[in-house]
Amino acid sequence: MLKSCRKFARKKFRNRHLMEDIVSPISTLRTLTGLPLQEDCRTSNGNVRSFSPLGKKDSLTPDGLNPALPITQEPSTALSRAGWVLRTLILCQSSHLIRDRKFHARTFRKCLVGSEMVDWLMHQGAIYVRIHSRSQAVGMWQALMEEGVISHVTNEHQFKDKFLFYRFREDQQEVCTSPTSDDKHQAEKELPDVLGDLLRLAPDAVFRMILRKPSNERTDEDLEIIYEELLPIKALSHLSSSVKRELAGVLVFESHPKAGTVLFNQGDEGKSWFIILKGSVNVVIYGKGVVCSLHENDDFGKLALVNDAPRAATIITRENNCHFLRVDKDDFNNIIRDVEANTVRLKEHGQDVLLLQKIPTDGRAVDGTHSHYKYMVMAGTPQKMLEHLLETRIDQRNDDTTDTFLEDFLLTHVIFMPSHQLCPELMRHYRIDATNCRQETEFIVANKKRVLQFVQIWATIIRSAFFEDECIAAFLQELHEAVVEDCKKYGLHEELSIISRILETKQKYEKEIAGVPYRWKVGPYGQIRLLSVSESQEEERTEFRRCIKSTDEVVFRVYCADHTYTTIKTPVGATAEVIKRSAAEKLGFKDDLLLVEVKSTAERVIFKDSEVSVPTGLSVNGRIFLTPADEVDLLTPLPEQDGPCDGTGVILETLNSLDIAYNMTIYEWDLFSCVHEYELIYQVFGRHQFRKIMSNLDVFLRRFNEIQHWVVTEMVLCNNLSRRVALLRKFIKIAAHCREYQNMNSFFAIVLGLSNIAVSRMSQTWEKLPSKLKRTFADFEALIDPSRNHRRYRLTVAKMVPPIIPFMPLLLKDMTFSHEGNKTYMEGLLNFEKMHMIAQTLRTIRHCRSQPLVLDQPPGNKCQQDIRNYIRNLRIIDNQKRLTQLSDVLEPRRTT
Repeated sequence: MLKSCRKFARKKFRNRHLMEDIVSPISTLRTLTGLPLQEDCRTSNGNVRSFSPLGKKDSLTPDGLNPALPITQEPSTALSRAGWVLRTLILCQSSHLIRDRKFHARTFRKCLVGSEMVDWLMHQGAIYVRIHSRSQAVGMWQALMEEGVISHVTNEHQFKDKFLFYRFREDQQEVCTSPTSDDKHQAEKELPDVLGDLLRLAPDAVFRMILRKPSNERTDEDLEIIYEELLPIKALSHLSSSVKRELAGVLVFESHPKAGTVLFNQGDEGKSWFIILKGSVNVVIYGKGVVCSLHENDDFGKLALVNDAPRAATIITRENNCHFLRVDKDDFNNIIRDVEANTVRLKEHGQDVLLLQKIPTDGRAVDGTHSHYKYMVMAGTPQKMLEHLLETRIDQRNDDTTDTFLEDFLLTHVIFMPSHQLCPELMRHYRIDATNCRQETEFIVANKKRVLQFVQIWATIIRSAFFEDECIAAFLQELHEAVVEDCKKYGLHEELSIISRILETKQKYEKEIAGVPYRWKVGPYGQIRLLSVSESQEEERTEFRRCIKSTDEVVFRVYCADHTYTTIKTPVGATAEVIKRSAAEKLGFKDDLLLVEVKSTAERVIFKDSEVSVPTGLSVNGRIFLTPADEVDLLTPLPEQDGPCDGTGVILETLNSLDIAYNMTIYEWDLFSCVHEYELIYQVFGRHQFRKIMSNLDVFLRRFNEIQHWVVTEMVLCNNLSRRVALLRKFIKIAAHCREYQNMNSFFAIVLGLSNIAVSRMSQTWEKLPSKLKRTFADFEALIDPSRNHRRYRLTVAKMVPPIIPFMPLLLKDMTFSHEGNKTYMEGLLNFEKMHMIAQTLRTIRHCRSQPLVLDQPPGNKCQQDIRNYIRNLRIIDNQKRLTQLSDVLEPRRTT
């Protein structure tokens, strides 16, 4: 669904005390004094051919290596077979693509044109698997090219969607065999798996293709792709985002096809820092032999650069086809020097407490004077950042929309300075006259006013979470009493009005939610429903929506291995341990029990005792089981978890596409509006760390999966071909209306559902779809194309004006990359650049909801209540194996 990204697992290694001068600690990172860049002693990946018949050749890398050459000595078995399958089918289906070609009076034997290869692959993708864009097809061919399965005829170009000549390995070696009918049959049988494998390999192949370009040929888009791929790499997590962006321009890809290759020897001059992308190396020290091994995501060689010291060990590849990212000394030197030159350090007692970055600008400083630069917070202690914020961002606020320090702080403070720490600090700043009576009255009054203005902005931005927090409630009362006391002495009449209005808003909020019975139930199909509220009440709109709160109650079933069950009621915020005890008491179970989710696929997920929001966080057809610890393997899905046996196509035929999209958007807007920004933080950082619920986010994410599987379910349960075609048309039209309503979450879910292999393989159904709708769906697939980090989708949403229902899984992916790719603390200081990145995603959500949803109800006499009931109670199959089996029954695989 989302763009595939490389997962890096930091692996511990032994004998770390021997590695101190190979793997450097953060504290040693400083500006380097560089030497002239020289080559390390490494093996080359091949020689360069100088003749280019088709235009200017790709430039060489700084090593003089040719980026068009393979990175392996021999193709892997899988890709060699993939090349055979594609070549066989091209010869059988479009033999004219492989032929002798003349260019500039030179003949090139048995070659293909790059753009025609992309055309052919896109056509195959339309039949077997969904290839969303030509750039994705380029990545698939590049995956074959970098292992030598195909090559440019003169080894001068990487794979490009252009009029360039390429040749299969068999034709290069002049193994000119014509495929037999058996070969064709076998190739057709293997093609879906081959295309699926190449689709998975394409993103990494594109990444390597960009890295092998010379730095001066990397486009802005290339640099953005590299930067995004660097985010999850733990070896870079201690570096600021500005340093990572600079690294994107200078990183070099280096590969070594053979085990036993020496990257550098002990005693050599250090000239490069390495990060392992793939494979592993041995660390060898004279007299000790191999002291340890380093694996994917480990780095080595940086300390020798920092200290201008000789290499402390010899590094040798321990397996074939090792891939590295390499940063050369001069490049690293320049980046660190530039960053350090623009960094201002504030110290207290000899220790850094605040790091500011000087950024060029053309505007006015906070004091109104003209300035050519401004200072952005990079890192600091939470207390010093709060002090800096109060002094520079409250009463001196200006119209600079790029300065988001205050909003960033408020949106992310739960990570580094939760309310039980923030409130006392604010009170300390307010009572500055009590701790320092020598201060001038003007300074004291200014401090008190800033605190009140900060609290007012805090309440406005954070809303419900602000009013529900018990620490904040006590703080507001204390602050109100202090302002009343200071009102006459310091003339804080306006500030008294501010704190009074905040308390009035808090009381109004409490009154709103107190009048609604909040008891939820997990329905028979897994949906979370509000009990004790009639349908008419449910349609009422209040200023504060009926969101799920941690103190609300939820009613749900807990099953035993024999499929008997008990119904229990717990607070939504109850931990798995509380649920386990409650269920065990009713079922008469004893100790050593586990609470387990059993999915429809029979997968079992054991809940940790500290987990919260258990009933709302289940998969679409998941159920909760209680079992003795030694009987987990005996748990099996309930029959009802298989999903329906009959579709609802007859009902769908009677409903208008626009009516369905309208009601889906209304419902999903309500779900989206209930998701608080903090819930995304809890999800990404771990709900166990905050002990806060994420039930509203759970329900919204579940809805996405529900719609996606609903589309597939209805398609595979429709036995009649003509009705299936009509159903396909209807889903495409519903997706189109969702896009018009800017409901991008449902739009993605529907299009992904139609792209599911169980649907996309139904060639008989797709063949009967009108050409106009085929083109429409092709446009939809291009919009959800995950390549370039969903660039097409991001550009489309950037042009929209609120209200928007965004594609939530992508926002969570962005936050996860920001979290996992950057340390929260660096040398004792909070990495506020990371907080800014996280706040950027949360700001996107705030922007999408910055205007209310107002839609005109579609014309017609259809009963909207019936449509509402239908789209809110979808019955689906979420077992991919069963969906594919049903699809195979409807349209068996074609044989020739």
